[in-house]
Amino acid sequence: MDVKEFQQWVSDYYEKRGWSELDIFVRIGFLAEETGEVARAIRALEIGRDRPDEIVTSVEQNKANLVEELGDVLGNVIVIANKYNISLEEVFSSHKEKLAKRYAKEE
Repeated sequence: MDVKEFQQWVSDYYEKRGWSELDIFVRIGFLAEETGEVARAIRALEIGRDRPDEIVTSVEQNKANLVEELGDVLGNVIVIANKYNISLEEVFSSHKEKLAKRYAKEE
């Protein structure tokens, strides 16, 4: 599945579930929450978790959790992009161009 197909799939799926209709500020809250979960997943991979109320998991399980959480972040980013009719291809291109201009002297 390419980026365009995935963006459309997320749009259809979230719309079917009624998740696309949430207020944009609610969506931003979800994005912030999921970003925190990415940070927690990375912490588990890098330094582990040592809380007595948490189950010790393997590196493979921690990596699978990170993949899942990155997907949740991406899903929220796509919903926000879709709300403003912005393709991920446009986001990628704009970001690449911005960095190329910013760091052109270094290349």
